[in-house]
Amino acid sequence: MRARKISAMLMAGAMVLSLTACGGGTDKTTEAAKTEEPAATEVKTEATTEAKTKEAAEEETDAEGNKIAVAGNQDAEQKLVIWTLSNDLKQFAGHYCENHPDVQIETVVIAPADYPTKVQAAMRGRQAEPDIIVGEPQMLETMYEAGYFEDLNQEPYNAQDYADQEVDYAWQIGQDADGIQRAITYQITPAGVFYRRDIAEKVFGTSDPEEIGKLFADYDTIKTTGQTLKDAGYKIFASEGEMNYWAGDSAWVVDGKLNVDQDRKDYMDLCVYLYQNDMTAYVDAWSTTWYNAMAGEIPVIDADTSVWDDAAMAEAEKSGNTTEVFAYGLPTWGTLVMRDNVKDLSGQWGVCSGPSYGFGGGTYIGISALSENKDLAWDFLKSTTLDADTLNWWVDVSEGDVVSFLPVLEQHKDDENQVYGGEKLYDFFLKQAEGIDTSRITKYDEPLKKAWGEAITAIKTGTMDEESAISNFYDVVESTYPELTVER
Repeated sequence: MRARKISAMLMAGAMVLSLTACGGGTDKTTEAAKTEEPAATEVKTEATTEAKTKEAAEEETDAEGNKIAVAGNQDAEQKLVIWTLSNDLKQFAGHYCENHPDVQIETVVIAPADYPTKVQAAMRGRQAEPDIIVGEPQMLETMYEAGYFEDLNQEPYNAQDYADQEVDYAWQIGQDADGIQRAITYQITPAGVFYRRDIAEKVFGTSDPEEIGKLFADYDTIKTTGQTLKDAGYKIFASEGEMNYWAGDSAWVVDGKLNVDQDRKDYMDLCVYLYQNDMTAYVDAWSTTWYNAMAGEIPVIDADTSVWDDAAMAEAEKSGNTTEVFAYGLPTWGTLVMRDNVKDLSGQWGVCSGPSYGFGGGTYIGISALSENKDLAWDFLKSTTLDADTLNWWVDVSEGDVVSFLPVLEQHKDDENQVYGGEKLYDFFLKQAEGIDTSRITKYDEPLKKAWGEAITAIKTGTMDEESAISNFYDVVESTYPELTVER
């Protein structure tokens, strides 16, 4: 496993668990994983911004179930159409129209499962709308190759003039294979381990993030940490899936060859070990109990109980046996998800580093190559991602989303977050962002993570032994991606 960089190498001055899923354990876990990152962003956005922002918008739902919000002057001559995956851009559209009364913006929020197909149909049909399209990191390579996004390096955009004002990894994700800027984001999404400070003091004698981070330094150490917590009556994670953002530290595909290295297998071993040794609460992400555990005690559940089954949960509650979860693994938007669910434990949580530099999600905004309103689209894009006034507004209205624009991050680096014991989280996440390796991202990631997660499920539940499960994984890869070289 790649060692974490020392402090001197970190940056000076300064967004459905992923499809790895640690095997998940149920069909519903798999379904949740398919849309994890967009869904998580939506939870964060709805919880923190919709009620706090003047959207100047009326919302309706179209025949396909997509949410449509119209902001600004209904009679404006200038109109911009945005297709997006989450609610954030509705908020940005409302803010933009407050400052541009001559513009109307229609924002269509499309379900993540439907988004790629809908955009593909619009582009193949040579539709002039939408003007603005988005993608998450795992989607972008395919979208770049298909020519969906405008070249932002050319006149009149000159996006590279802003390169040194953005967090490096986020800027790089917005570039295609030829280094042409196609999309820009307003947020960074490195991951952290969110842990209970009060439990840390009782069990480990300290709640200092640097010291607690050592307890998650590598997979073997995490096993030891899990045993220590189990002996003290706690569960290290809601489920072993909390380590998904640190599920191996290399690319799935290298030079056209499937890459299953030892670190990936060690991660598999960690998931199986935590599951089979009763070190987790067996609580699936995004379930009611997963949220409840952020606020304290939850019923004790065994490995055979589906936490998606409310009846089973009610039965578990009757026993009176409870437990508490020590830690969650989440990207930056997790600060907002947890903030809205920790209740009386506000101030009793902290954030530390994981075993490597993980990240998840992020909304990357570009201009459709077919748009007939490219000048207006660029003005909106620039306002949303590269304007200090807008991004300071976003920091306030989102109550903590970690933006990608360095001048604003510098301005807020000393902000203390009282939900997390006064930690300076902007500074923490900037340092985590410095270590992110964008070369690990490939267009194959999500399906391969899903297949690997299913192999883990088979092993941890005893359906298959490790050799059979991995062999089955190779079979799936070969049948799905015949262009890849698979060395067993």
